[in-house]
Amino acid sequence: MARKKAKSAAAGDPSFEEAMAGLEEIVAAMEEEELPLEELVEKYETGTRLLKRCEEVLRSAKKKIRTIAEDRDAGGDNEVLTDGSEAEGIDGDDAGGAGGAGKDADADDDDIRLF
Repeated sequence: MARKKAKSAAAGDPSFEEAMAGLEEIVAAMEEEELPLEELVEKYETGTRLLKRCEEVLRSAKKKIRTIAEDRDAGGDNEVLTDGSEAEGIDGDDAGGAGGAGKDADADDDDIRLF
């Protein structure tokens, strides 16, 4: 994960957590303070950018989770990581909860299920 964060920082994009914190600060300021119209518009623009970033990260995570679940459902023993290495498949009851996620996720794209 450290590599991804460094790559994101190099590209100038905030991490998901940084974007969420920024959104929370903007919402609090807009709700609690009496701000001039120009400042409100600036905060709205910044919030829109941060929201877009959060949505991108969530879409990417959802896609990865689906790929992992589909690979596991297809009987794949190894998962290819983003850095090109492979991880051993996980056997056991704890890993089985996402088995239906690929099928259920298609029906309801708003839910992200990890287990």
